[in-house]
Amino acid sequence: MKLTLYTDYSLRVLMYLGMNEDKKMQIDDIAEFYNISRNHLTKVVHHLAKLEYIKTVRGRGGGIMLNCRPEEINVGEVVRRTEDNFHMAECFSEGNECILTPICGLRFVLNDALKAYLAELDKHTLRDIIPKPILR
Repeated sequence: MKLTLYTDYSLRVLMYLGMNEDKKMQIDDIAEFYNISRNHLTKVVHHLAKLEYIKTVRGRGGGIMLNCRPEEINVGEVVRRTEDNFHMAECFSEGNECILTPICGLRFVLNDALKAYLAELDKHTLRDIIPKPILR
């Protein structure tokens, strides 16, 4: 299963904010750090704020920061709330026209794999995935 860029960027924003806990950060800093588009991040940040993972402060001295502690943000939940679907094959979609669907066992195997994938993500919080400082 491959995450969409939207979910990838959502996790990256949360990880960056987790690395800079209790500080207001700028979208430009995050975009530069990851070398990704500021425009894409703006949409991601807006959505993360709507989902209440982050809070935004406008104006002079404004920025974005986590809305709760990193150990309170579940990775599996973030993925579920930012992915647009989990259609691993045609038989998962509403417009399924595969002629094998009534007799095919692949759908059930893929569904079990998806459940296991999400169950593993559910075991982890943002705190678990924040990069650790490198000691020199």
